[in-house]
Amino acid sequence: MVSPELIRRYPFFAGLKHANITALADAASEQVEDASHVFFRENETLQEFFLLLEGAVAIVIELPDHNEVQPVSDQLLGAFHTQDVVVSTVGPGDVFGWSGLVPPHTTSAKAKALTPCRVLAFDCKTLLDNFNEDCEFGYLMMQRAARVIRNRLHDMHIQSLASAAT
Repeated sequence: MVSPELIRRYPFFAGLKHANITALADAASEQVEDASHVFFRENETLQEFFLLLEGAVAIVIELPDHNEVQPVSDQLLGAFHTQDVVVSTVGPGDVFGWSGLVPPHTTSAKAKALTPCRVLAFDCKTLLDNFNEDCEFGYLMMQRAARVIRNRLHDMHIQSLASAAT
């Protein structure tokens, strides 16, 4: 558990009832991670979502490396040589790992610390149980998650346009 006052400071949680902030605090733990720490990889089942308190995190997708020859045998086996493409950068006060809140809870990208980071990690099972008990809380949090998803899609769209232009 962390202090509800810590959570209350961040705009993502603005307007929530005190009971909701307390439920979030009960589901949260603070973590400190080194630069290059991988919070999760693409296609993993995620059981936490994160609020970045300090540092920077890259949201990354792996794409086939067009600078290397990809032998047909490797392609058939799915053994592509890949490169990481940063599609979004998360800063202090931002959340990431929304997949933990949205079924089937499978990540669509990798999250990697660019600098040393301090985060709050929220246990999604605990939160989803709270959402089922308090539907208004669940609705408000899912609205916020939807905004994060929209922003990530926008970032990916801009990144794909930039890649196509080069």
